Amino acid sequence: MAARRGRRVAPAPRRAAVPLSLAGVRTYPLASRRSKVSAAHAARPHRRGGSLADFLEGLPRVLAADTLRALVAAVVRARARRRPVLWGMGAHVIKVGLSPLLIDLMERGFVTGIALNGAGIVHDFELAVAGRTSEDVAAGLGSGAFGMARETGEEVNRAIVEGDRDGLGLGAALGRHLCARRPRPAHLDQSLLAAAWRLRLPATVHVAIGTDIVHVHPACDPAALGRTTHLDFRLFAGEVARLRDGVYLNVGSAVVLPEVFLKALTLARNLGHRVERLTTANLDFIQGYRPGVNVVERPVAGTGRGYRLTGHHELLVPLLAAALVEADGPSRRRR
Repeated sequence: MAARRGRRVAPAPRRAAVPLSLAGVRTYPLASRRSKVSAAHAARPHRRGGSLADFLEGLPRVLAADTLRALVAAVVRARARRRPVLWGMGAHVIKVGLSPLLIDLMERGFVTGIALNGAGIVHDFELAVAGRTSEDVAAGLGSGAFGMARETGEEVNRAIVEGDRDGLGLGAALGRHLCARRPRPAHLDQSLLAAAWRLRLPATVHVAIGTDIVHVHPACDPAALGRTTHLDFRLFAGEVARLRDGVYLNVGSAVVLPEVFLKALTLARNLGHRVERLTTANLDFIQGYRPGVNVVERPVAGTGRGYRLTGHHELLVPLLAAALVEADGPSRRRR
């Protein structure tokens, strides 16, 4: 019965805590137990002057090191079967100087198509034309100078308009423009889009309007921008439709490209394409929600494998690229 209003209830008497006795604990021989790690999995110290192949072979055979091996094997297998190996990349991958490595992988057949977000074309263009990119946002924001570089705004938008006129997607429009530009860009060999155009590989760009500096310039034609990026979505979906036994890597895009990939995949399957037995991977220094569910988990549920590799792009991508080159055997580069 509840205590009457205002009347105090005496606390229950305190009971002393009693520790459990360990005397009756049951044990078993260590040799009988199944263990996840053995001495055979341990890393092998690197020797001065040793080869890169020796270094890779000496990595421990657990967790991320085994994930790296599995991903390399999947990419090599996809190339051998002439299946797509698509790389979706955020702009940070370009900003940290990885374009030469990716172009080398394109020439070796380890990248059969690339997908970028809108910021990617800004950094790709500026690196090719000026040899530098990534402005100091804080320094220019107060005065309104941020994003107002003349050549970037005028040329990128002109390339988009001309590409729309000729029925090109946004990525192809920029790649063609850079290859045909006169004077020739001083650092054309740094451009992913130019390399894709030269190698006749699909390069698609997926724009969220208002997110990129080229959208604030008077040269921006929103109709051309919308048509070319929508065409790129359909071109990308066409490549995703061929991903049976292929590989899709999401590198450094936390929102846009994971969403684009998921929509392209459902479109392909809706139209009857059997996109199965695919391998997906997310490479980033933070494992986010959308890349996890939209790339690593949902697309391969019941029909493939998804992997996560966590690390800085400027370390992780060169490691993956080096492992692929080592697996390449005699050079198979295409020009």
